Amino acid sequence: MPLTFTVNPALTPALRDGVLDLWTDVSNAGGAVGFVPPVTREQVRPELVRHLAQMAEGRTRLVVGHDEAGEVAATAFLTHNTHRLMTHWLWLYTVMVHPRHQGKGYGRDLLAAAADAARGLDGIEAIRLTCRGGLGLERFYGSCGYKEVGRVPAAIRVAPDDDRDDVTMLLPLG
Repeated sequence: MPLTFTVNPALTPALRDGVLDLWTDVSNAGGAVGFVPPVTREQVRPELVRHLAQMAEGRTRLVVGHDEAGEVAATAFLTHNTHRLMTHWLWLYTVMVHPRHQGKGYGRDLLAAAADAARGLDGIEAIRLTCRGGLGLERFYGSCGYKEVGRVPAAIRVAPDDDRDDVTMLLPLG
């Protein structure tokens, strides 16, 4: 069954906990979402709180996908660029699909929902994201219309002697 996507849903305790559980599970499955496994909910919580604070300030929008059971299955955060000369594009952060749902096309659906949400915002012409090299993420995002526009070699250190490229990708919305 397809996911049901919502942009900026009401922030309930169930939603907050669902996003926290998703982020923890994705991280522990090796997902490139800011942590290296193993992590606990308590380690992820401060980063989620930062995202939620940005939502409360109106700087960030949450795109959430619920599965047929109503569980949080996928999320992405769209964040306005605060630089006055770059307000015509958004950042896409923390793109996640629960490991039990991977391989079903939900990642593509999530990116399409995020692009639709961005298109609905006045003056937004593109989405920019960064991803960790070495995991095939560039190919996935490329297959969804994003173009690689920059790469910083060995910018991400996931462990001693394990550095990865920081890859910047862009999706024009026009």
